[in-house]
Amino acid sequence: MALIADPWWLSVALAALLLLDVALSIRPAAFIRDCLNGVRYPQDWWWTLIAIKSTAVAGLLIGLAVPGVGLAANAGVIAYFVCAAIAHLRARFLGTAFWLNCLGFLTFAVITFALCYFA
Repeated sequence: MALIADPWWLSVALAALLLLDVALSIRPAAFIRDCLNGVRYPQDWWWTLIAIKSTAVAGLLIGLAVPGVGLAANAGVIAYFVCAAIAHLRARFLGTAFWLNCLGFLTFAVITFALCYFA
């Protein structure tokens, strides 16, 4: 098991996608609003998702230089999207947002984790 991402660019790509998601969530685009409402996530708590994803971006990037930080951040991203998938399943909100956004991010995070830290 590696403690620094190798290849590094996968972690950077995951961080970039999460950063884009953060940017789109600051003033939520319609598809993000629909998704959060679809899983019945309280609007008063939407800011927490921005904070969590921003922390993940920082962890993934810091982890390129500090052993173990990127590994932990990547594991956190996986946990976040597993929880998001569970929320979608419980709410029976299984449209495009679930298949492309939620499971797409989860798949990319798992692939990044496997290839960067266990290959």
